[in-house]
Amino acid sequence: MKKEGDYQAPLEPTFERIATPFEEFIHQESASGLLLIATTLLALVAANSVLGHFYHDLLHIPIAFSIGPWTLEHSLHHWINDGLMGLFFFVVGLEIKREVLVGELASVRQAAVPIVAAIGGMLVPAGIYFLINPEGPMAAGWAIPMATDIAFAVGIMVLLGSRVPKTLLTFLVALAIVDDLGAVAVIALFYTEDIALGALGLGGLFLGTLVAFNLLGIRKPWPYFLVGIFLWLAMLQSGIHATLAGILTAWTIPARPKFDPRTFSRLVRQLMDRFDQKVSPGRSLIHNPDQHALVQTLENGVHQVETPLQRLEHLFHLPVALLVIPIFAFANAGIPLHLEELGNVVSEPVTLGIILGLVVGKPLGVAGGALLAARLGIGELPAGVRTAHVVGAGMLSGIGFTMSIFIANLGFAGMEETIVLAKTGILAASLMAGLGGTFWLVAASRRDQEALEAVPQEEGGTA
Repeated sequence: MKKEGDYQAPLEPTFERIATPFEEFIHQESASGLLLIATTLLALVAANSVLGHFYHDLLHIPIAFSIGPWTLEHSLHHWINDGLMGLFFFVVGLEIKREVLVGELASVRQAAVPIVAAIGGMLVPAGIYFLINPEGPMAAGWAIPMATDIAFAVGIMVLLGSRVPKTLLTFLVALAIVDDLGAVAVIALFYTEDIALGALGLGGLFLGTLVAFNLLGIRKPWPYFLVGIFLWLAMLQSGIHATLAGILTAWTIPARPKFDPRTFSRLVRQLMDRFDQKVSPGRSLIHNPDQHALVQTLENGVHQVETPLQRLEHLFHLPVALLVIPIFAFANAGIPLHLEELGNVVSEPVTLGIILGLVVGKPLGVAGGALLAARLGIGELPAGVRTAHVVGAGMLSGIGFTMSIFIANLGFAGMEETIVLAKTGILAASLMAGLGGTFWLVAASRRDQEALEAVPQEEGGTA
């Protein structure tokens, strides 16, 4: 319904009725998980149909950038994994910094349980894989089952809604953030090629420039992005994986506001008083340059009270969740499936190590680590969270997918058949972990409900 003073185009009310539910949908964490499922299925269908050759040829299209004699050329698949995923790691870096500064990881006691749980959830799966693949080229995949796909795991828990305590979702997010940090450290330390010291030194210079920007109080994002691109190029040439430039750039983004809330409140009140004095009844802002200037000043003030870290995380979260990760999934999940050979594939040491690591090792490590930390008094489980809930969260953390596939591409670079085995194991394990964790948490919710319903009956019988 149009209100007095509203300006609407002829079809705007109709569009709002269509657009608003969609906007609400994409702002849910579950949307990213659902989109990942869709793009994964699409990739599998494309790779196992008459479109298979077109799918693989598309991913191997060379794309080059040239400036004079300088040329940088890679396949589309390489640009997605090393270039586009840099944005994913940039957002991961922002999330890690925020959680460490003001989130669930800001307090040592509050962070202790998810940190110990995440460490257990990395060490146990890696140990299981290494027991099955102790030597040879296959041993390079030991870190594959360490990773958790936060979009899938959190998306499923959001879909469960009131069946699980809200504090369990917080625990899982903190766990996944620590897990991502561990995966980044593993990639940096163990999945690097021969180090080119010149390029590495140049990267250090660019990183130092970013730190200087922070210390000098530079708050505009574009200088960080510009130098971040050069940092990415230096990392690409250094032998250290280029996507780590996204993490490093994110950690230099300022987390301090220009205005404190009291100053901002005073500024807004002053601007609104002046705005009201400039009102021209019946005329829009385009006809009132004085009001427009005040609105622009107000917008600048909003940016000053909000930290660049918050603003960039909010700005990039949806594009990364709804574009970057699905594109990565489509480019990497298209593996050929031969049902008659599936039994043999699953029994391969690489595939078996990944499946057991994610499906068995993750819940053992996560639940064991969390309960051990609580038992030793290092920290405590979130309010309302029981052992069954922690086990369910551990099962969901066995959904490796995005980060696991990423590490598989690094660990088995140039070994196409082994990469297919690894991806098969990741997809199978993620499916089992997702279904298993969902059914487990639903069953735990039913047991809780039955226990609550039984309490009044017992009290009535006693009376």
